Amino acid sequence: MSRSRKPAGAPAAECRFIDGYLSYLLARASHTVYSEFHAQVQAAGLSQLEWRLLATLSDGDGLTIGELAREILTQQPTLTKLVQRMEKAGWVRRGEDPADARRTLVFETAQGRATVAALLAQAKAHETSLLQGFSERDVTALKKILRTLISRGDGG
Repeated sequence: MSRSRKPAGAPAAECRFIDGYLSYLLARASHTVYSEFHAQVQAAGLSQLEWRLLATLSDGDGLTIGELAREILTQQPTLTKLVQRMEKAGWVRRGEDPADARRTLVFETAQGRATVAALLAQAKAHETSLLQGFSERDVTALKKILRTLISRGDGG
């Protein structure tokens, strides 16, 4: 049985379930947005996880493996192996947490920052292009809603 798609702008009552299902819409939007930027990440010689890790650490604050795993959306064992590879490449380093010597933090090195600097600018330009035509108020509201959803999912 073939199902036809409803035209863009069709009333919600006439749409398929997934056309109004938040989880699907978020996943589809994420996939669409990242797919467009993925070529730039690959051209820089980075995997998706390497990009996420370097972008996450780009503000200079060190994070634990657990914090990084949550931020870059991967499992801790996968991240541990990734950090080991990236440490050998000179992109990150591990260091002691000044607030708690029992904890190890991961930091981006100068080489890691240099590797990701151009991509950060490209990511911002890509975002600006994607959001062109939306009001600043709508963009602010969208980001606030997304951060709230994330916070709720993280238990906050």
